[in-house]
Amino acid sequence: MAHDYEIIFRLGAFAGVLLAMLVWERRSPLRPARVAPLLRRLNNLALVAVDTLLLRLLGPIAAVGAAALADARGFGLLHGLGAPPPVAIPAGVLMLECAVYWQHRIFHAVPWLWRLHRVHHSDPDFDTTTGVRFHPLEIVLSMLLKSAVVLMAGAPVVAVVVFEVLLNVSALFNHGNVSLPAPLERVLRPILVTPDLHRVHHSVQRDETDSNFGFLLSIWDRMFGTLRAQPRGGHLGMRIGTDGFTARDSVTLPMLLIQPLRAGPDGPALPAAERH
Repeated sequence: MAHDYEIIFRLGAFAGVLLAMLVWERRSPLRPARVAPLLRRLNNLALVAVDTLLLRLLGPIAAVGAAALADARGFGLLHGLGAPPPVAIPAGVLMLECAVYWQHRIFHAVPWLWRLHRVHHSDPDFDTTTGVRFHPLEIVLSMLLKSAVVLMAGAPVVAVVVFEVLLNVSALFNHGNVSLPAPLERVLRPILVTPDLHRVHHSVQRDETDSNFGFLLSIWDRMFGTLRAQPRGGHLGMRIGTDGFTARDSVTLPMLLIQPLRAGPDGPALPAAERH
């Protein structure tokens, strides 16, 4: 029963924020679309459906399951320290948030992981659906890494559920094709990742792509020296996407699924013998 409530809570938060962001983008878009918006968004959301189905099939290795196991067996740092829930829950969320920051950096630094993550970056436009556009293999690897962190940290189940909801909601928000009013941007930016801050990360310029790795909190980029305040070409002039892939290459679901096997600016395609 508790598992059912978790799913309803997560799906409700996802659907509510997605709808709100789509309405906001429709009323106040920051950048004009380069590709037919409906086609691109539908294929991005189709990729989400594939990812979700795969995670349902791999339910036992999910991060929430790892948290339940850690709680039952007393695994992890927070259990070892005897941290009470008011301490363990926010600490668990922060540990997972920091881990996802470093995971994101690793996926940019390791060539074969970048090939998977490149599916996210090759979106020729930048809007709220870009925030959930990830290759299924990246989703599986991410879940395995998060589950390992949960076991080592001993993060409570509540902390993992809260983190997953915050991660999804923040990804939808900070990939929005919108811009906050300047006073609100100045207030939020020192703490949270805003759309203007994260948009820099989707520039075709590699030095800009390799910055602003945070999803929810901007403190990690400040702490580890990867923050870039603005794109050199400005938010309306910057080029979004990944060099070497046309809009057609980067929109349809079949092309997104096979994209990691294709050549790009970062190296040749995998030999046929390695594709199986």
